[in-house]
Amino acid sequence: MSELEVSGSDIYLQKNIFFEKGKKYLFKANSGHGKSSILNFIYGSNSNFDGNIIFNGASFDSLIENRRTKLSYVFQDFKLFSELTLWENIKIKNNLTNHKTNKEIKVLIERLGLSHKNEQLVKTLSLGQKQRVSIIRSFCQPFDFLLLDEPFSHLDENNIKILTNIIDEELKLQEAGFIMTTLNNEYFFQYDKILNL
Repeated sequence: MSELEVSGSDIYLQKNIFFEKGKKYLFKANSGHGKSSILNFIYGSNSNFDGNIIFNGASFDSLIENRRTKLSYVFQDFKLFSELTLWENIKIKNNLTNHKTNKEIKVLIERLGLSHKNEQLVKTLSLGQKQRVSIIRSFCQPFDFLLLDEPFSHLDENNIKILTNIIDEELKLQEAGFIMTTLNNEYFFQYDKILNL
């Protein structure tokens, strides 16, 4: 992106930006204006930027170590394993962390209306179903911040309301915050800050 494209941004070109644990932040922008990029910078999967990212006093160089315990990410393209079942996709992460019990995971799946899809291969699921699976999977680890990249783009209003409640519950449980991107929708959360990219 050119300097002109980001000249009015609340994030890009700013001297310092701070995000506090336990707060909810929404990034709004049109397609191609760096929403996914900034989440990837924070997560440590893209280092193509100028400046420094400091997380809990640690520099960007050691940020990757925090992925397992401090940052959980719901990717826009899901990052699911298409040849594994819905259940296997969630368990493959939880097996690394042992963060949720099987019962807790099953309750989340049931609340999101996916119990009957448990043994289906992910490649057979709809985009909305994949989106819900990726959000459940993101809860299968401890985190200070949940990164949500357009997490509701394939969901209807009813499922968004259900997920809003579930996400709020999980944030409260972990005393965590989130950074979420969207095109124009603000959904049903109470945000601490809305920023335009």
